[in-house]
Amino acid sequence: MPTPLSVYRENILQYQETLRKIKKQLLVSSIFRLTVFLVFGVLIYLAAGNTKLLTACILAGIALFLFLVSRHSNLQWKKRQLEELIALNETEIRVLDRCYGDLPDGDEFADPGHAFSQDTDLFGDRSFFQYLNRTALLPGRQKLAGFLTSNDTSAIPQKQEAVRELGEKLRFRQEFTAVARMIRTETNPETVINWLQAYQPFVSGLMPWIHRAFWMGSVVLTVLYFTDMVSGYALFLLFLTGLAMTSVRLKKINALAVQVSKAQDTFSQYHRLLAHIEEETFSSAMLREAQARVKQSSLQASATLKRFSKIIDALEQRNNFIFGALGNGFLLWDLYQSYRLEKWMMAYRHHVEDWFDVIHFTDAFNTLGNFRFNHPDYTFPVINSGAYILKTVRGAHPLIDPAEVVKNDYAIHREEFFIVTGANMAGKSTFLRTVSLQIVMGNAGLPVCAEACEYNPVKLITSMRTVDSLADEASYFYAELRRLKYIVDAIGKEEYFIILDEILKGTNSTDKAIGSRKFVEKLVASDATGIIATHDLSLCEVADKIPQVKNYYFDAEIVNDELYFDYTFKEGICRNMNASFLLRKMKITDD
Repeated sequence: MPTPLSVYRENILQYQETLRKIKKQLLVSSIFRLTVFLVFGVLIYLAAGNTKLLTACILAGIALFLFLVSRHSNLQWKKRQLEELIALNETEIRVLDRCYGDLPDGDEFADPGHAFSQDTDLFGDRSFFQYLNRTALLPGRQKLAGFLTSNDTSAIPQKQEAVRELGEKLRFRQEFTAVARMIRTETNPETVINWLQAYQPFVSGLMPWIHRAFWMGSVVLTVLYFTDMVSGYALFLLFLTGLAMTSVRLKKINALAVQVSKAQDTFSQYHRLLAHIEEETFSSAMLREAQARVKQSSLQASATLKRFSKIIDALEQRNNFIFGALGNGFLLWDLYQSYRLEKWMMAYRHHVEDWFDVIHFTDAFNTLGNFRFNHPDYTFPVINSGAYILKTVRGAHPLIDPAEVVKNDYAIHREEFFIVTGANMAGKSTFLRTVSLQIVMGNAGLPVCAEACEYNPVKLITSMRTVDSLADEASYFYAELRRLKYIVDAIGKEEYFIILDEILKGTNSTDKAIGSRKFVEKLVASDATGIIATHDLSLCEVADKIPQVKNYYFDAEIVNDELYFDYTFKEGICRNMNASFLLRKMKITDD
């Protein structure tokens, strides 16, 4: 079976070959457009003495040139898409090699007051989000952050099913992401939605009839003019009438044109994204439900958005001076296209938000599917309602290099509390973050870094990195107390898995020992489940009195005057500490 690395390399080779062909077609297209321009320039020069022939040459030249421009634009779009696809596969190769520090790190989602994100390296430099995230749209990135931080334990089997399916749909994921990455607009989708919903139309509902009568009159007078049945004055009078009718509403037309121009890139690309969703075949319930939201009518969302995008394109033809003048004079072009835009907005503006939401959902879930594809050896937690909250075989932290990681087995029952001791750098904090991230990933529907895992879904709450606030004049110790109070209040309302790292660091040793013991006893009395890491061995005595408390440790040994860690999770209490050894080894203190 091909590995993710071999698949990405093969994709790059295929896309590079196709890109070379597209570049050749673009060169031919450019040369042909220049040739057509020169030929019609000569024809117009030769027909300068014949008004009718000159007019015919100009109109034919404009029509052919617009067709060639459209064809060239399509080729350029394909070129950009291929370049994005190549870049996507190159990124995946770098990430597989653990080089992902240049990717968006989600630092904007960091929240010190959140239940767990501050403590689990979820956001920021070298974070799990930075390793995971492949979203191409800002709202998709926001949805992904929401999936990870929501503490939502519902519908996990359905999430897993969707992630597993998207993991197998590499081409769908990458083509969707490539198109999404091609969106270049300063107007975010939320602004577009708000503008649509607040818009008030200004063009009369009679405009289709007026437009039809006007262009039919233009055709008739043009034919009569070329057959010498009417003078050019009649045609010119019609032209001036059209310009006058347009100028009455010119200010509002210009305002509409500015707004739709800002939204044009979004609609142009979003209809392609919707088409990808509509055309794909899904089997998982969550993906089929999302797809149904954009396929509820005979006219699919992609076709509807595409039509709107084309109307915007039609209105923007007014920016071509020659076409703008002729179009408004003979066809009432601006007024009619404004009418079409307004009719579309009144009919569909309340659906756009839902369509956009499906796109952003897909953008976020594609990232989860991508993670699944990149880690075929990871396992989806088996969801149950048994005695174990978490039972893991050979689990590890996904951000640690697989060549260096030490995997551990661990199992914790509901209403059990682990006290984990160990020397500095022995692996306690990494273990806490491994368990924390495993719960976060499990709740999001992701596979976890383990050979096997059983999971009884639970919300997570932590206290590992308390931050004091000078602005609030809060000491470190008071900040700790506020965090612990936050935890106590939370577990009084819902069930949580609690993870603590060396609590009450802001007070003296005796006070800390007494306070920590009482806090753990309170948590156990509240039927809480969780883990606390500590250097305070006296805290381990709680296990002698309370059967729900278990002692585990990470060991450190001095071998040949060197400190050795095995990073293995063991039952019992650590007896080997290393602070004095490290002080001596680093020549901070004397022997």
